[in-house]
Amino acid sequence: MKTDSDLNHALIEKLKAVDSPTLSNAIETLKLRPRTEGFTPLQLRCLFPELGRMCGHAVTAQVETMTQMHPTQESTFLELFQAVADSPKPAVVVFQEIGGHGDYAAHCGEVMGTIFTRLGAVGLVSDCGVRDVPEVRGLRFHYFARGSVVSHASFRIVRVGVPVQVCGLAINPGDLLHGDENGLLKIPRVALEELLEAVEAVRAKERKLMDSVRAPGFSVDQLKGRFIE
Repeated sequence: MKTDSDLNHALIEKLKAVDSPTLSNAIETLKLRPRTEGFTPLQLRCLFPELGRMCGHAVTAQVETMTQMHPTQESTFLELFQAVADSPKPAVVVFQEIGGHGDYAAHCGEVMGTIFTRLGAVGLVSDCGVRDVPEVRGLRFHYFARGSVVSHASFRIVRVGVPVQVCGLAINPGDLLHGDENGLLKIPRVALEELLEAVEAVRAKERKLMDSVRAPGFSVDQLKGRFIE
């Protein structure tokens, strides 16, 4: 008998078999949200495109790096690590910087990346920077961030398991995230089976159009009534 964990793993694997633009197109066909919502801007980069696609459940935290508004406490780090351990797998850690000077903020390196990996996380999403890039690449741990920064400065965990915003994208604990070299996408939790069916419909439609475009004798007239439907 299949468990919830088995079903979750099967769903994640199906979603990982789809590139993020195709998933985005499929979500649009289901009219689950406005077309201008649910994805990150170009400032958020996939730093390890060679690792392929990332898909997992968000474990969120607000952090502070360059300012001194909150004390550094081991307890909040342990709370975050426990939240990753308790999360459905795979997990994706999501950090929002709440301090000033985010361009100087590094939110993860080899040590934390190794801990997250051991606890079942497959990647980190940050609205700032990361570091130890070669070592974390070697862990095959995904980085989605704005770039890299050499120092961790005074990095501290402020709050765990709260709604966050990453480059304008609102992310709640448990949200399903999908990312690849094209960017990062939040997948609506409703109608997931319908979404997979919509993916196949999008693929079939695009395949039919592209076959026509690539065929001998292609002309603009063949696009009438087919390019925008």
